[in-house]
Amino acid sequence: MKKLKKILTALTILTIISGALAGCSAKSGPARKSNSSIDAIKKRGTIRIGVFSDKAPFGYVDSNGKNQGFDVYIAKRFAKDLLGDESKVKFVLVDAASRVSYLQSNKVDIIMANFTVTDERKQQVDFAKPYMKVSLGIVSPKNTEITSVDQLKDKKVIIAKGTTAETYFAKNLPDIKLVKFDQYSEIFEALKDKRGDAIANDNTEVLAWAKKNPGFTVGVPSFGGQDTIAPAVKKGNKELLDWLNKEIVSLGKENFVHKAYEATLKSTYGSEYEENLVIEGGEVK
Repeated sequence: MKKLKKILTALTILTIISGALAGCSAKSGPARKSNSSIDAIKKRGTIRIGVFSDKAPFGYVDSNGKNQGFDVYIAKRFAKDLLGDESKVKFVLVDAASRVSYLQSNKVDIIMANFTVTDERKQQVDFAKPYMKVSLGIVSPKNTEITSVDQLKDKKVIIAKGTTAETYFAKNLPDIKLVKFDQYSEIFEALKDKRGDAIANDNTEVLAWAKKNPGFTVGVPSFGGQDTIAPAVKKGNKELLDWLNKEIVSLGKENFVHKAYEATLKSTYGSEYEENLVIEGGEVK
C-alpha cells in the first residue's frame, strides 16, 4: 500500500512538472510572436502602415478620401514587395504625438509618418534605414518676419506636439513660450489667427506651406542641424526591421526614392531641392 501511494505521488508530481513545462513551451513558441512579424502580416493579408492625414505633400487624404503623398507612395511599394500587391496596405491615420504609442500597442506594423530619427525615439522604437534628410525651419508673417532664432525671445512659437521642434526647444531654448497643438493642420490655422508669432517645424513642411500662403515667409529655412527620416517598427521587431533595411537598399538600386520625389514632391519644391532631401539606398551622402 505504501509503495502504491509513493507511485501515485510520483506520477502526480510528474504530471504537474510536465504541465508546467508545456505551458512554458507554449509561451515561448509561436503564440508569443509579435503581431507585426512577417508571418502575421502575410496571414492577415494586409500590412498596417501609420501615415499622416494632414501633412501634404508627405501624407494626406485627398478630396476623394484617398491617401496620398511621399510617405504613402513609398509605403505602397513596401506592400507590393512584401505581399505582391500595393492595394494590400491598410493605412492607419496617426498624428505626431501618437506615432510611438501606435507601434507599441500593435495598432500598426510600420510608421511612415515623416518620422524624424532621434536618440530619444530610438529608446522607444526601432528605425530602419532613412529615406530623407530634414532640418527645422521657421515660418512667420511677412510683415513681422522672423529671420533668426534669436528673435524668438519673448515670442510665442507654435509647434506640433511630439515633433523634433518640441524636443529642440525643450533642450536648447526652454525659456521660449511654446503654443502646442496635436494636429499639423491646427498649427497653421493658429498662425493665421495670430495665436502665435511663428511656427517652428520641419523645413520641408514650412517651405511648402509658405509657397501656398503668400502672406507668410520662411525667414529661417534651416536650424537645429540635419536629421534623417526613416520608417519605424515596434522595439525588438528584428524580423520586420531586417526586411525593411534590405528593401530600402534594394530600392536604391533603381533610384526609387527619387521616383517618389518626382511623383509627389517636385511640384512643391522643384528640382533644386531634390538632392537636399532624398536619401537613396539608406545611405546619407
